[in-house]
Amino acid sequence: MFSDAEKKYYDGDDLGAVYSKEKTVFKVWTPYANSFSVLLYRTCRDEKPFRRMPMKKSARGVWEKTANGDLDGVYYTYEIVKDDVPVETIDLYARSAGVNGIMGMVIDTKKLNPAGWGRYDLPWVKNYTDAVIYELHVRDFSIDKSGNFCYKGRFLAFVEKGLINASGDKIGIDHLKEMGITHVQLQPCFDFQTIDESEVHKPQFNWGYDPLNYNLPEGSYSTNPFDGHARVAEFKRLVHALHSAGIRVVMDVVYNHTYATADSPFNKTFPKYYYRLCGENNEYFSNGSGCGNEIATERKMVRKFIIDSLCYWAKEYLIDGFRFDLMGLYDIETLNIAEQKLHEINPDIILYGEGWTGGGSSLPDGMRAMKLNARHTPRYGFFSDDFRDTVKGNNFENSDRGYVNGATGNEEYVKEVMCGRIPHPQLPNLDRFSWAVSASQTVNYVEVHDNLTLWDKLSYTNPTESVDVRKQMDKMAAAMVFLAQGIPLIQAGQEFLRSKPLPGGAFDHNSYASPDIVNSIKWDRKSEFIDVCRYYRGLIAFRKAHSALRMSSVEDIGRNLRFFDKLPQRIVGFGLYGDCELEEIAVFFNPTKYDVKLHAFGEYSVYIDGYDAGTKPLYKVCGDYCIRPYSVMVMGRKPRDDSQDTNGSL
Repeated sequence: MFSDAEKKYYDGDDLGAVYSKEKTVFKVWTPYANSFSVLLYRTCRDEKPFRRMPMKKSARGVWEKTANGDLDGVYYTYEIVKDDVPVETIDLYARSAGVNGIMGMVIDTKKLNPAGWGRYDLPWVKNYTDAVIYELHVRDFSIDKSGNFCYKGRFLAFVEKGLINASGDKIGIDHLKEMGITHVQLQPCFDFQTIDESEVHKPQFNWGYDPLNYNLPEGSYSTNPFDGHARVAEFKRLVHALHSAGIRVVMDVVYNHTYATADSPFNKTFPKYYYRLCGENNEYFSNGSGCGNEIATERKMVRKFIIDSLCYWAKEYLIDGFRFDLMGLYDIETLNIAEQKLHEINPDIILYGEGWTGGGSSLPDGMRAMKLNARHTPRYGFFSDDFRDTVKGNNFENSDRGYVNGATGNEEYVKEVMCGRIPHPQLPNLDRFSWAVSASQTVNYVEVHDNLTLWDKLSYTNPTESVDVRKQMDKMAAAMVFLAQGIPLIQAGQEFLRSKPLPGGAFDHNSYASPDIVNSIKWDRKSEFIDVCRYYRGLIAFRKAHSALRMSSVEDIGRNLRFFDKLPQRIVGFGLYGDCELEEIAVFFNPTKYDVKLHAFGEYSVYIDGYDAGTKPLYKVCGDYCIRPYSVMVMGRKPRDDSQDTNGSL
């Protein structure tokens, strides 16, 4: 249908409004318009432009116009005429915008860099498995009354230091630094559609998976959405604050669909080209996203737009990674080209996403960046729903249980997910059913923004258990995340038992537009559940201290991770070898309500049990020892005599 348009591919890196103090060059690609004009506005609230500039079309379908003079801060739109019908729209490549993203803004982005921009001493990331990722929503972070932020719900809340909650515990960016995480994964921060930015003080909420403009920050998170400079400057200050704290920044990106379809900027610029179509005569928009449309990533200029956008965020905002929503709607070739270009910009960039779709797609199965096609995108990680459901139970059935909260007979599945779902010599099923080619492709988690929080899930599956017992289950689930091979990820607030309660005793499993009272991070819970928070912090520290927990290749994991046999029913244990600090690490999980006695041949130092975790030994065991109910035990020791039998329990 668009074969002629594909032949007019434009490979220049200058689409959009390219600013300099002397002139701004406007370029937009759309081959079939009858005429094209740039309309200039003094403010984003003006109804009429002060200047209309006709554009000229090149052979490659690019319309161009040069405007002399310094236009920094001038707003603009494009007027497209096709079949004598004029349509006004924002530039797809706009770098900033006025209120509600209706008008683009010409902007000098470099003058908005904070002092010290780009001069950071960030920890080196050798493998994706070195990352500890913390998913966070900008508004959730600071909007709750329990946090005394000046910039509630705004980008600038991340620059606020020295804040404490009512009990004197650190909150905000100081808390993030205290936890020891390596990456903050920000839920969508590009410009999304359903929040009215002209009413920023009115309670409004959305996760942000309703894209409008992909190359500029969301205005409702800025202090002044009517000024396009503010959103750019303040998002840069957020990135700068996190980088200065030693924390990398991952952006959650949603190139797979747009919120609007027929009247989206994409469709106004070039009708139907940017979307996949279906039906006998391509009369319908394909809806693999479940949101009304899906982006045709495989088309040349759509692919270019996505890659240009990713590279822009990586270069202009120094973004350290990207999490892709519904990555199964992207074609494999586009993602592999993007990966190559992004790693040329920054070798430490981390890339991962959801290896599924939100519905049936017209993109052929073999072209999709699905989890089951992971071998074709080896530099991308995939969320492991296998891990999630094995540990806590089916994500879509409230009462279904997993390993930590009462399921039986799933010990082999536990072993499979703990080794990163890659082939392992002790797990013959993985030779057929593994999908990852390395542990760097496996993102292990038990809680993200979607569905129930872990704590709420435990409330449904184990309603008669005491709070203390459910806390132990939560700690065990967290321990499995941080002790597994792969990339660990937690949601903000998970470390102090985040909950999303609804009136009547139920819990919100889809809070994408729920009010702040549901979604906000309740910072006082940190003090209420400080023991859990410290436990998570200790798990993170232990993982970062021991390279045996961060292996990546099939060969290393097969050689250095060995599962113990002859263990009691429901107990899973394994040894880790070749660590830089300890010659042997032994890990055991006891999800039962009974004490489990095992025997150690020699003396071991215990670093993690059901109550404490960290890098310093808690106590020593030798001979018979006990693993408490609903508990983890992690022990380490120096080399021992190889003549002693290590097959079976220690």
